[in-house]
Amino acid sequence: MDITPYKGVSFSSDEVTRINSSLNSVRLNPALVGGYRLLNMTWFRAPVSSQAPSAMSPPMTVNPSRPSTPAPPSSAHKGYHSNMILITGIVAGILIVVVMSMLILYACAYKRGKKKRLAKETVKTGRVDSVQTVASFAHPTSTRHLAYEELKEATANFAPSSVLGEGGFGRVFKGVLSDGTAVAIKRLSTGGQQGDKEFLVEVEMLSRLHHRNLVKLVGYYSSVDSSQNLLCYELVPNGSLEAWLHGPLGANCPLEWDIRMKIALDAARGLAYLHEDSQPCVIHRDFKASNILLENNFHAKVADFGLAKQAPEGRANYLSTRVMGTFGYVAPEYAMTGHLLVKSDVYSYGVVLLELLTGRKPVDMSQPSGQENLVTWARPILRDKDRLEELVDPRLEGKYPKEDFVRVCTIAAACVAPEANQRPTMGEVVQSLKMVQRLTEYHHDSAANTANPRPNIRQSSTAFESDGTSSMFSSGPYSGLSAFEMDISHTEVFSEDLHEGR
Repeated sequence: MDITPYKGVSFSSDEVTRINSSLNSVRLNPALVGGYRLLNMTWFRAPVSSQAPSAMSPPMTVNPSRPSTPAPPSSAHKGYHSNMILITGIVAGILIVVVMSMLILYACAYKRGKKKRLAKETVKTGRVDSVQTVASFAHPTSTRHLAYEELKEATANFAPSSVLGEGGFGRVFKGVLSDGTAVAIKRLSTGGQQGDKEFLVEVEMLSRLHHRNLVKLVGYYSSVDSSQNLLCYELVPNGSLEAWLHGPLGANCPLEWDIRMKIALDAARGLAYLHEDSQPCVIHRDFKASNILLENNFHAKVADFGLAKQAPEGRANYLSTRVMGTFGYVAPEYAMTGHLLVKSDVYSYGVVLLELLTGRKPVDMSQPSGQENLVTWARPILRDKDRLEELVDPRLEGKYPKEDFVRVCTIAAACVAPEANQRPTMGEVVQSLKMVQRLTEYHHDSAANTANPRPNIRQSSTAFESDGTSSMFSSGPYSGLSAFEMDISHTEVFSEDLHEGR
């Protein structure tokens, strides 16, 4: 049945609703029309004005029996909705983890960068700040801050032909400054905290330590970001003791006995100054033949203070630190426990003294089995006076005073004693070597003046007490050095030290 409006083109939505309600409310007599029911009612919307009258809008079906309600969501729609919630949660969790990880990495990188900046900022143009290792040292005021261009020009742009040698943290170049000063310039390798620390320590040390047996620091350069660290020393032109003992220099022109003893005494004076005359006391920690540099007259100077440490108060106290140094020179207590003592340097000096006596390296794997380590091989020989000639460097060709050799062996044996409290102090070593030197001079004077009657002499035992725990020669096969009391006395030796500034 079609129902059309009396006026207009189509019914409105309200009219459709009323018609639908009216039709549902009409009750016809079933006896007349039979069973019936209203199935549906289709409402045709009015056509759009721009369209032709015959183009009708699509019909809209209206449920005649009850108001229209939305269809319940299907199970597929519910699953899709659950999956979307799960995926959203997973993505959000991943994003949170990524953001947190980035924040943690940034915080760690910031802390590392801050530590590096603090370390690098300790060296600025014209001054050097203290670091933890040398926190109590005064700032260097007399040391020059050199321009990089001046150092570059002095070494011909760090030409390979200017290289004097290479160490653990950089190369050493020979150069001449604009004022004509001959210098050795150490260019420290970059990219390591140990190299930066060595630079800081060495500038601090050499800026305040002044002694004729220590290498002098002329100046230094450090860029603002510490990418370039250079140390400028006085040039010590005759090479190192290692080159003269174990290199081509020693092979072509072996060192004579007197020169060896001169070097031994000069090096001992340098260490004694560090231990006993410096405030605070300094432990070198890397004393060895390659760090003893020689002038043209073989005047010796101790060099390379990059590993130096401030000693604890009291000679019996130790400094617990990471073991560093050169194999063969490191004292046993330091190597085994990390306990660094002032007398750890004394052991290293004893090894150098054995090198001067024997001409051997501290560790030489080309030697016969059992003789590779110098101290291990020499120690039993030092206990037997009749075997001491086995230690003599054959390059001396017998041209050495036998008595002096025995005395120096006694000093070396005391220095390399296994227990630190059995070793002498460096001040005692200096006095003992000066005794040997004076005895040698006395023998020369006596031989030159045979016309004079020989003075009445007698032997005495010379033992210099250290810190109350041991005597210099209280252990070992010898009771002491043979000295002539008439012309050689403690007073005379100490007076000479005062005159020479040690």
